Amino acid sequence: MSARLPRRDFLALGAAAAAAPFIPGRAFAASPTGTGLHGLSAFGDLKYGPDFTHFDFVNLDAPKGGTFNFLPNYWYFNQSPLTFNTLNTFVARGDAPPRMELCYDSLMVRAIDEPDAIYGLLASSVTISDDRNSFDFALRPEARFNDGTPFTADDAVFAFDLFKKDGHPNLLLPLSHLKEAKALDPHTLRLTFDGKQSDRTILDVATYAIPAKAFFETHPFDASELKAPLGSGPYKVGRVSPGQSIEYERVADYWGRDLPVSRGLYNFDRIRVEFYQDRQAAFEAFKKGDIHFRQEATARIWATGYDFPAFTAGKVIKREFPSEKRPTMQAMALNQRRARFRDPRVRQAIALCFDFEWTKRNLFYGSYERSQSTFEKSAYKAEGLPSPAELALLEPFRGRIPDETFGEAVLQPPSDGSGRDRKLLGQASKLLSDAGWLRKDGRLRNDKGEALTLEILVDDDAFVRVYSPWAENMKAIGIEATLRLVDSTQYQARQTSFDYDAISAAAGFSATPSRDEIDGLFHSRSAKLQGSTNLPGTADPAVDALIDAVGAAKDRETLTVAMRALDRLLRARQDWIPNWFSANHRAAFWDMFGYKEPKPDFGFPVEAMWWFDKDKAARIGKT
Repeated sequence: MSARLPRRDFLALGAAAAAAPFIPGRAFAASPTGTGLHGLSAFGDLKYGPDFTHFDFVNLDAPKGGTFNFLPNYWYFNQSPLTFNTLNTFVARGDAPPRMELCYDSLMVRAIDEPDAIYGLLASSVTISDDRNSFDFALRPEARFNDGTPFTADDAVFAFDLFKKDGHPNLLLPLSHLKEAKALDPHTLRLTFDGKQSDRTILDVATYAIPAKAFFETHPFDASELKAPLGSGPYKVGRVSPGQSIEYERVADYWGRDLPVSRGLYNFDRIRVEFYQDRQAAFEAFKKGDIHFRQEATARIWATGYDFPAFTAGKVIKREFPSEKRPTMQAMALNQRRARFRDPRVRQAIALCFDFEWTKRNLFYGSYERSQSTFEKSAYKAEGLPSPAELALLEPFRGRIPDETFGEAVLQPPSDGSGRDRKLLGQASKLLSDAGWLRKDGRLRNDKGEALTLEILVDDDAFVRVYSPWAENMKAIGIEATLRLVDSTQYQARQTSFDYDAISAAAGFSATPSRDEIDGLFHSRSAKLQGSTNLPGTADPAVDALIDAVGAAKDRETLTVAMRALDRLLRARQDWIPNWFSANHRAAFWDMFGYKEPKPDFGFPVEAMWWFDKDKAARIGKT
């Protein structure tokens, strides 16, 4: 299962690679000033030297051609996998189609076989000022938009100013400390920060996709149009059927096709995304061959659905790929902008009503594990008692944060698997009673006579099936719990305006999270910013201080300590109720593609890395 939560950046879909000699780089914190650098990283050496020709995870001999029709399993900003009504993915409102990012280039791109390195795309190099607050990007003079017009520093200045003023919150927040974007000349861009930014802010900002200034001089910067902003990327928008399908056409004369960060990537002539409101309808389309690739998000289908003729004939492959070595979170957010959810005892009681063990056995076919952490599957997950270094960060807030923060890392307790664990429900009832919610006429009411109600907002029938037993357990202890299934457009609008009691979310973080990356989820500055991903409305000075500690970390050890301390506090606060996670990608695809193994450790952009194999396609009748 996965939920809708746009993530921070474009996750290196503009990267590419193959073998290159190992030439040591330098950590960003120690990167020399006053000289042009081909790449930056947060900690440690760069894998690729200034003369690298390609990344190691691509096949330089991959042929170009074919169509890749797939169901995206992740998306960014205002994008939706269920429908779309705008082609502007840079704003908070509206539903844009996934993979619009393929139409745009960025100053630099992430290498997905390294935890935090970026290398030049639109920029050939970057020079850091002596005070490390200014960054001069040398732009490639050959860079072109897809209409043939040159890309200049003015385009970048316009984009950064626009994003800082009116962009999606996940673009806007990291730019809060950008003092000025300035074109020194047509091919030199200077970004100057105010000194309050994290050392790693530039690693995020430099990967922002940049549309053409000329487009927005004649079109509004909002979600009102189904006309794509002009980009300079390897794909452009082709055929569009609003709300139903979109095709991205490979730009044959893409200006950056021979750059080291692009070689071996972007092999399909067309990338097609189709939209289905119903998961079963999407699966039926895959079975018929209308969809070529899917990552299976429904445990029931993975366990029981692969018995159709094409699969039994060997035309469809079903296999698992290792997940990325990055932290993930799947959790339920309780909206603390509503007074009844502000008491952590209420949030804890609601969490106790979720019987994961029963759900795993009866609905998940044993295929998921219980998530406990905000940063699951990573070294940033807090375990056991806090270390002395963690305590040093937490002690200044003793008495102002939950006492549980200073003990064993908070865990969601296992149930007896019955579906209605009397012991856990009894604990939940006591917590609610202690919080002032008492039974009256079979319902829990506070001293004002108000009933304790909770509506779980969902946009997929699959979540109705999974969350209904949770709601039934809440009803058993007097909470008036309901589920509200709405269409994708209404769901997006209600999420953007924080119009919900409870909503689920899935998020992936980079291997080296920055302050800017986690601000939107946890910092008080995002709590009232509509469209942000701070879904619970977390606004706690202690959380803010720990996020600042994450941003100030100068080495991976210090970063890990700060992240673990933050995880402890978030789990003790019960802002997010952790749900479940899977250790691997469960993928199914028609046997008509080539791909290189092993997959990179920090990303899995299949549509950018794989290629169409004519011989395989011919063998299964998919020429």
